[in-house]
Amino acid sequence: MSNLNRRNLSILGIVLVVALVIPFFKSLLGLYVDFQWFRAEGYQEVWVTQWITSLLLHLGVGLFAFAFIYINLSLTRTVVEKALRYNANAVNEPKVVDLTNYVNPNHLNKIFFGISFFLAFLISQTMSGQWSKVLLALQSQEFAIADPLLNKDVSFYLFQLPALELLYFVISTIIVLTALLLFAVYQGANTLGFGKISWSDLPRARYHLAALGAFFFLLKAFGYQLDIYNLVYSPRGVVFGASYTDVHAQLPAFQILTVLAVLTALILVLSLVLKRIRWALYSVGVLLLASLLIGQIYPNMIQRFRVEPNEFVMEKPYIDMNIEFTRLAYGLNNIEQVPFSATNNLTANDILANKDTINNIRLWDWRPLQQTYSQMQEIRLYYKLREIDIDRYMINGELRQVMLAARELDTSALPTTAQTWINRHLIYTHGYGVAMSPVNEVTSEGLPTFFLKDIPPRAEADTVEITRPEIYFGEATNDYVIVKTATKEFDYPSGNDNVFTTYQADAGVPIGSLWQRLVFALYYGDARIVLSKEILPESQLLMNRNISERLEKVAPFLRFDRDPYLVIHDGRLVWIADAYTTSSQYPFSQPTRGVGNYIRNAVKATVDAYTGEITFYISDASDPIIQSYQSIFPNAFRSLDEMPETMRSHIRYPEDMFNVQSSIYATYHMQDAGIFYNREDEWNLPRLASGGDSNLWMEPYYTLMTLPGEDEPEFILMTPFTPAKRDNMIAWMAARSDGENYGKLIVYTFPKQELIYGPAQIEARINQDSYIAQNMALWNQRSSSVIRGNLLVLPINESLLYVQPLFLQAEQGRLPALRRVIVVYGERVVMEETLDQALQKIFGQSGLTGTGATAPTGESTGATQEMGETSLVEATVSQLASEARKLYDEANERLKAGDWNGYGLKLQELERILLELERKAP
Repeated sequence: MSNLNRRNLSILGIVLVVALVIPFFKSLLGLYVDFQWFRAEGYQEVWVTQWITSLLLHLGVGLFAFAFIYINLSLTRTVVEKALRYNANAVNEPKVVDLTNYVNPNHLNKIFFGISFFLAFLISQTMSGQWSKVLLALQSQEFAIADPLLNKDVSFYLFQLPALELLYFVISTIIVLTALLLFAVYQGANTLGFGKISWSDLPRARYHLAALGAFFFLLKAFGYQLDIYNLVYSPRGVVFGASYTDVHAQLPAFQILTVLAVLTALILVLSLVLKRIRWALYSVGVLLLASLLIGQIYPNMIQRFRVEPNEFVMEKPYIDMNIEFTRLAYGLNNIEQVPFSATNNLTANDILANKDTINNIRLWDWRPLQQTYSQMQEIRLYYKLREIDIDRYMINGELRQVMLAARELDTSALPTTAQTWINRHLIYTHGYGVAMSPVNEVTSEGLPTFFLKDIPPRAEADTVEITRPEIYFGEATNDYVIVKTATKEFDYPSGNDNVFTTYQADAGVPIGSLWQRLVFALYYGDARIVLSKEILPESQLLMNRNISERLEKVAPFLRFDRDPYLVIHDGRLVWIADAYTTSSQYPFSQPTRGVGNYIRNAVKATVDAYTGEITFYISDASDPIIQSYQSIFPNAFRSLDEMPETMRSHIRYPEDMFNVQSSIYATYHMQDAGIFYNREDEWNLPRLASGGDSNLWMEPYYTLMTLPGEDEPEFILMTPFTPAKRDNMIAWMAARSDGENYGKLIVYTFPKQELIYGPAQIEARINQDSYIAQNMALWNQRSSSVIRGNLLVLPINESLLYVQPLFLQAEQGRLPALRRVIVVYGERVVMEETLDQALQKIFGQSGLTGTGATAPTGESTGATQEMGETSLVEATVSQLASEARKLYDEANERLKAGDWNGYGLKLQELERILLELERKAP
């Protein structure tokens, strides 16, 4: 070999070594850092189980692939050596390349070893992330529900079948790659031998490939059996799952093909013994033809000419299967249906009797409230109140529905000159406190009243208090920080000065030693971790501080809700996140995009905002998937009974799961196959028209209310339903969150023969109201904009009350203020400054809410200013007539002055007086 060739090969070898060593080193570094983090968090068992299982899978699959490929390549050694000798000794033959310069026959074993190792390494990488399939198959728990087609327990489909399919995929891949490699080697030997080693002279090659083919077709027979099991996921019929064609045509076809595949394998073996290679070719051809005729054409003909002309009769049994198993998979089989008459016969006494519901009507929409919170409670530019959460707390001895947001730190908002490494990682380490306000109270300026506000957090008497307000772990904390350093941490601003602190917990990864600092400097690619003199022996590194990423890192086998929420528990701030077990393998169940076809809210996860401590509580112990994971990780989960009672009072039914269930239930409340097939009673989630020209889906909403037939208020998540292609309301669903009723779903159904206004129709009625339309048009023209809040549908007794708040936002201030409340009841549509005034206008009595909410300053009605808040009902006809005349004159004055806003307000006040006069008229 020439010196130039040797040099090129040496350079190539060095490049390959570097290319392999650097990723390998980074991988080892990542593994070490992950282990340190999992150990610091107390979940090293989870990490070790996942890592060892993944390592064993990679090694097992890699060793099997290597052995299989290497043994098969070794069987070609004689033929390849013969070809190389022809190539080396040929004198008169034209050589494209002289292989003797590169390949020494004595080095064939090394070449085969290298090829086998490389391919085995690639195949072993297919095992990445597959550890859960293997462990679930080994630790599976039964559902005790058998599928109606093959009588297999559902656990087989969720746990064993995915593992069997993985095994089939791996072995098939190894066989196919080996066959292609062998064909290339034998063909290469033929080419390099200048045709003197033809396929007709290579019986070893023919028999070798035939034996490999026999192995492949035996495996193919196993694959056909897996295809039979997969019929329970067939999309061919009217519904998801096996259909008439699948059962009566496709299933027998797979059984026949299984037999043919086994026969093909046997014939290939016989062809080796009897030296009848054509038998092998014929048998393979028959199998391919059968797979086309029996496996594809025949089922399609049955579907088109037998099923489709009489589809419902043929598919009815399979529709029943789909309905039953879809309801089981989504937890809809235990929903309680209750008739709701919607009589709309409420009186003022009924409103007073349901004050728990009325006093917790959520007037504040989270979208404008988030802007208002940002303006009023972020305090400094580097604080952000990103998410508004809804919860309930005991306030002054009364259960109140509140909205709250965490004040998290955003170091990217620091001035550019302050964007230093020390500031971002040592000084500005945490957020501080929360803002909390009731859902229905408003100040005289139209702004929220606060139960908790400012820095340090200030609480009203006898309300919730915070003793540990620091937020080191949250929804917006993405950078690592180093605590317990020589540099004091910024705690919170106090006037013109700042207050500093030192982290008090022992919750991070130790970073005090030189070795630890070197490891994390390499991991983050930041030499300042090693060079900084501020890091002390007791220093700790807080990493993975985003709670969603934190939870997903510990439990990647769970699917987490998009909206973790903050809870004040014993003076500490704790995040609660709902976690789901999901699967796409539940037989006969209709799939949902992005979810699968099975879901359970199996886990409630908590993360302490100060220490980052993670705890997983099993909230649905009946779920076999979480039971299986509990067997795999016995120390990772706790019973929900172990959750402190004060924290359990804040768990809620998760919105993501409710969205999935309500969407499925809109179709699968129909349990009669005929009605289901014709979609006679299909429902939709309601649409709203308040988004302008484009319709928007109405979001489900949390509210604190007393359900019909119940005595105590409870925290529920609810949504209405409308009939398909109609806007009237047909039912509403409630998910309960409190005490023993947690997780129960109730659907209240309306009479089908009566018109019950749906949300879109209510919004249309609001838009058509001339007084409301005129005022909104005026407000939108005066350097301000009107924001329409959520339309709430509130069942009270056997009646429905619709409430929608209106917010006014100036173009300059960007501070939305709650200025009006629209209430719709029966045929009445009213807009007033407060909810109490709106209810008074409808039911003829003031003081119905008792929330203490006040009208915005300068906009109280003339009657209220002159007579007092409650005297409107007590005023005489004469007094009301006098007040009406006064308001009429004032309205004309505003009109002459061009004050259209003031003119509209006076007309509104005049309308209230006239309505009261009408009520008092004999």
